[in-house]
Amino acid sequence: MIPIDRIVFGDNQFFGINHMSQEKAQAQAERFADLDNIFAVYRNAFDTGIRAIMLNSNDRAAEICEEFRRRKVEFPDLRWYPSIPYPHKYANIVAERGMVGALQGILFSNGSMSALGKIAQGAMATMAFDAVRLMKMLVDQEMAIFKGLDVRVVFLQNIVVDLMLGFDVAEPFVEYCKHIRKKYGAIPGFITQNMPFLRQKLIEWGVGEVVICSSINKIGYLMSPGREEYEKVLSSNDPHQFQMMAMSTLASGAVPAPEAYEYINGLNVQSVVFGASSRGNIEQSVKLICG
Repeated sequence: MIPIDRIVFGDNQFFGINHMSQEKAQAQAERFADLDNIFAVYRNAFDTGIRAIMLNSNDRAAEICEEFRRRKVEFPDLRWYPSIPYPHKYANIVAERGMVGALQGILFSNGSMSALGKIAQGAMATMAFDAVRLMKMLVDQEMAIFKGLDVRVVFLQNIVVDLMLGFDVAEPFVEYCKHIRKKYGAIPGFITQNMPFLRQKLIEWGVGEVVICSSINKIGYLMSPGREEYEKVLSSNDPHQFQMMAMSTLASGAVPAPEAYEYINGLNVQSVVFGASSRGNIEQSVKLICG
């Protein structure tokens, strides 16, 4: 399996996501309503040597990706780690249109396929309740945002991954991996709030060579069932089967950066995804992660 980037630059700061302070989240949302302010931060990240970006397929992802395509000369050699789907988008559509209306609106919303072809595929999948076919169509709809970009890993969001884990069925995981590898030439990735259990099930189902992204931090924040279980798995992890990516490394600000990355660097973790909005914080994080 191709090694993933040691550092991946995340996007929470751009979209008003701060788990510790709603006031800070609101201030960030207002600041980054301007696309130029977002790209000023990306410029800082690029100047520190970061060449990998994780972007959730939220409502603004399309304009961000389009801007990167337009400014390809300014930001060369970027590797992309999309995170799909954006759950709030689907929840809002279902609330407004109902399940059938939501599927129609999502699957038939752009010109990536002829109208007749989309209707035929969508109708067959819906009538037969072909979950795998629907999954592939929804993935393709989300991935249209990232067309023309160098996609390395495609992550399935934890709200989907952990829900599917609860059903204890292998097929969605197996088919998702096949689809991502075949259609996008990328590594399948899964975001989860229970890395030990996900890894156990993937081994049981014969699913390997994927990236698992999960909260990993010194205080066990958002680490289920607990930090000790994570450390046990990481001490025995085979990097040829699974590459591990750590998120929430600062535990939403509860752990100072030097302490946080000293802990991370002592674990068998191949990659770290973090978000920051100031040049100073970006530079500090890069220096600490790279040791």
